Amino acid sequence: MVSTKNKLLVFSLNSDLLTLNLCQKLAGKQGRYKQRNFPDGESYLCIESDVKALHCIVVADLSHPNTKFLPLIFLLDTLKELGAKSVGLVAPYLSYMRQDKRFIAGEAITSKLFAKSLSEHIDYLVTVDPHLHRYHSLDEIYSVPSRVVQGAPALAQWLKGQPDVFLIGPDSESEQWISSIAKVSGHSYVIGDKIRRGDRDVEISLPDLSAYLGLTAVIIDDVISSGQTILSCIKALKQQNVKDIRCAAVHGIFADGVDKTLVSAGLTELITTNTINHPSNSADISQLLVKPIFDCIANVKEDL
Repeated sequence: MVSTKNKLLVFSLNSDLLTLNLCQKLAGKQGRYKQRNFPDGESYLCIESDVKALHCIVVADLSHPNTKFLPLIFLLDTLKELGAKSVGLVAPYLSYMRQDKRFIAGEAITSKLFAKSLSEHIDYLVTVDPHLHRYHSLDEIYSVPSRVVQGAPALAQWLKGQPDVFLIGPDSESEQWISSIAKVSGHSYVIGDKIRRGDRDVEISLPDLSAYLGLTAVIIDDVISSGQTILSCIKALKQQNVKDIRCAAVHGIFADGVDKTLVSAGLTELITTNTINHPSNSADISQLLVKPIFDCIANVKEDL
């Protein structure tokens, strides 16, 4: 592990609480800058910290990325221009991973385009549970060193020690993930069967839950976007008279305010990690990021 005492600055694009936690765990300091928009919408940026010869990290949640991308690039490139020894990106949520294939003629493979562009501005990338579907690793599209952190341990720690709980995995694809969480948290789990007919047309069926009646069900998922999978899980649980239903996820995108819909549908508690800022953030992933960040910094060439 490299020595970064007094040599590491952490800048927050939009993840202030996670940045503060990382500063403490990395023994770094928070970088300072001013940013605002001119009346015509163009960005103004001024770095106030002295960054020369320092390792700089930018923490940026890249959900809803289109309005964040230019401010991020301006920040990354200005840090390099002012003499930072390295500029790494910690993107707890990494966007533009969905379109990994040209499904119909003329479509942009935006995952590759986004990765190519972003790679030109950073020395390394650390992220949490990216959507790797047809890609086996980020190295297939990112040209800089990358580290992928699993968010499951943060959920497992949140669950650990909670009595009278059993876990629900929405489909067979989640079983390996759910089983690893259950092994740490010490809970039983049940895996559902999912039929997806469209983005907002999902049906979940569950096995017989009579052995679990009286316990609290905790639905576990990696990302909640439209929320349809969770809504279908809630419906299936209610059909078997499960009364106390909670949900825990790594990434809470909550498109169209679906977090409120989930609570109205019967969730008694909604928990997410702090990869994306939201009132449900109750599981901190900062400790899981420390070693991957130090590993990346250690591999940065001296002449960068």
